[in-house]
Amino acid sequence: MTIKDVTPIPKRSSPPSSSSSDDVAAPLLPKSHGDEVAYDEFNGASFSGAVFNLATTIIGAGIMALPATMKILGLVLGIAMIVVMAFLTDASIEFLLRFSKIKRSRSYGGLMGDSFGKPGRVLLQVAVLVNNIGVLIVYMIIIGDVLAGKTEDGTHHYGVLEGWFGHHWWNGRAAILLITTLGVFAPLACFKRIDSLRFTSALSVALAVVFLVITAGISIMKLISGGVAMPRLLPDVSDLTSFWNLFTVVPVLVTAFICHYNVHSIQNELDDPAQIRPVVRSALMLCSSVYIMTSIFGFLLFGDDTLDDVLANFDTDLGIPLGSVLNDAVRVSYALHLMLVFPIVFYPLRINIDGLLFPSARPLTTSNVRFGCLTAGLISVVFLGANFIPSIWDAFQFTGATAAVCLGFIFPASIILKDRHGRATSRDTTLAVFMIVLAVLSNAIAIYSDAYALFKKNAPRE
Repeated sequence: MTIKDVTPIPKRSSPPSSSSSDDVAAPLLPKSHGDEVAYDEFNGASFSGAVFNLATTIIGAGIMALPATMKILGLVLGIAMIVVMAFLTDASIEFLLRFSKIKRSRSYGGLMGDSFGKPGRVLLQVAVLVNNIGVLIVYMIIIGDVLAGKTEDGTHHYGVLEGWFGHHWWNGRAAILLITTLGVFAPLACFKRIDSLRFTSALSVALAVVFLVITAGISIMKLISGGVAMPRLLPDVSDLTSFWNLFTVVPVLVTAFICHYNVHSIQNELDDPAQIRPVVRSALMLCSSVYIMTSIFGFLLFGDDTLDDVLANFDTDLGIPLGSVLNDAVRVSYALHLMLVFPIVFYPLRINIDGLLFPSARPLTTSNVRFGCLTAGLISVVFLGANFIPSIWDAFQFTGATAAVCLGFIFPASIILKDRHGRATSRDTTLAVFMIVLAVLSNAIAIYSDAYALFKKNAPRE
């Protein structure tokens, strides 16, 4: 809620029915209760702050897996898929914003509740829970890989701290994640308003650009010196298995663009809520540019040796002056970026789990005990998951093929097809059907392909 001055504003005794119904669906929005009076010096979020917050929601761990998708798709098809996914994301967010305005819903959950009742709202909250916990686990896994190292296919990739100081108990994976959780994640997760994170979001985007610039510089230097080969432009499809394998990148690409759960929160805090459409498009253009450049230069640099988490590749001799320094700069800058992204993704997770567990309770921001308990509990779950899930590709495949695709495409398209207010055009309906068919078929094939590959890997040898 945006309040223009510090004058006490009493609660309205009889708010409109549309707002009332949405309050239950959107425990995010702090409202005054009973005889409480709201005081707030917040004058509304700026356009740039909103862009940085939304861009930070988008640019997370997905960028690290994009070079690996180029290894599967080739550069031409891979870049085309990034552009297509960006346009579909923009269209699905436009669906949400347009129908939210019709209903006067101030949250994604409120819009789902209006279209499908309580089951729709609960389904949305569960999807946010699964997606965001999965994404935050991925962040912690990458931070652990970067700082403490990882072992993959029998090869140990040294972490930054391990390379600097040697192996000690305090720079082991569990210790590093515990220190990061208590020293960084916990304090940043305690902000009660998303706009409070605008400065850390701006810094996180800057760190992602630093990562991109260094990677591009290394790739160009090696390309000039003849140290890298021309990357594959098209996918290598030699049999049916390799064809099905192409679909495994879809969940990764979907996860890379998911930001729908934060759009309403950012809009609600904007000084001018009508700016949300240019905010969304600016953020998508910024993130798509970073994604495309990272995919090109990451795949160009490592080729078919590109790992699922490209940061793990930056522990080898790059064959250029100051290579080890640049390796460490790349990895540290992105580890710091993810630390600053964590709270922006954690924010809607906490709100939606509160709405799921305490749908009739007072707003979360008015209860410090509930706020603190949910924060501590969710951070603990993410910490444990990061210590037991081995690969970011595994986490991406699970969240991307289930919750992320629902949040990004299936739910917005379903709202259009339901069309409770009769406002959907024939173009909307056609695009909604296309989104659902594409999402269901591609992710079903991706799940089948992953399961088949896992079965073959674990099958007993004769």
